[in-house]
Amino acid sequence: MNILVIGGSGFLGSHISDELQNRGHHVTILDQKKSKWANNKATFISGDIKDVSILEKVIKNKDVVYHFAGIADIGECLKNPLSTANTNIIPTINIMNLCAKNKVKKFIFASTIYVHSSQGGFYRVSKKSSELYIIEFGRIFKLNFNILRYGTVYGPRSNLNNNLSRIIFNALTKNILKYPGSSKALRKIIHVKDAAKLSVDILGKKFLNKKVVLITGKKFIEIKEIIKKVKSQLQIKEKIIYENSKNLGHYIKSPYVNKEIKEYSCYPKKFIDIDYGISEMIDFMRKEYNI
Repeated sequence: MNILVIGGSGFLGSHISDELQNRGHHVTILDQKKSKWANNKATFISGDIKDVSILEKVIKNKDVVYHFAGIADIGECLKNPLSTANTNIIPTINIMNLCAKNKVKKFIFASTIYVHSSQGGFYRVSKKSSELYIIEFGRIFKLNFNILRYGTVYGPRSNLNNNLSRIIFNALTKNILKYPGSSKALRKIIHVKDAAKLSVDILGKKFLNKKVVLITGKKFIEIKEIIKKVKSQLQIKEKIIYENSKNLGHYIKSPYVNKEIKEYSCYPKKFIDIDYGISEMIDFMRKEYNI
């Protein structure tokens, strides 16, 4: 199929672009900058998602559109609510309009488990608002869609806004292990390659009637256990520091407050082992930052 990945140079978007190509699809990537990991098989178009003329050009003649662009950092969204709306909500509406106009077979949107939460600030609000528009577009304009709600995704290519990447970076460069939240924090983490595979599986018949899909790890794991694995692999003797920050945005044990519409949990048949995943990230960070 002829598939567009908006935000295909990002952490998750670049892995999904790779997985789509591995399965024989022709991929076009729309992003502001070309990923350093991009291969020459994908067609890259530089552009801003707020530019409707660019969107019109790239969405034309596409079978499927993945929308993974926007502001993803919770802290940045908290500081810039108006920019968050102009980047995360308005372009999503424009993209859906053009998908409906061009009779795109499926629109796939990257959302978050924070939509159920009292946490997540304006990031959560922007994703929840977009979801409501998507559901209404599906009802009124018969636009076929999937909303993918991601949990905690980790792995190579993540930037330092990602907590695990920042933990490993500080461990490698400063020989310290520091986590901004609580030692009691729990997460259902999933490796980015597992998440990418599931994100492409969405194209199959199995998900025709499953509009909202949760993509996350199957079991909760304590953040302190993950950090201990980093400590062990890097042989760091210093104690782990938990800052117990109470800043709005991140949950401790669960993001869930309510569930307004049915969602389907989606797990890989075989997970990438967390010990291997951490080792892979350590190697990646060393190469990426010349450590």
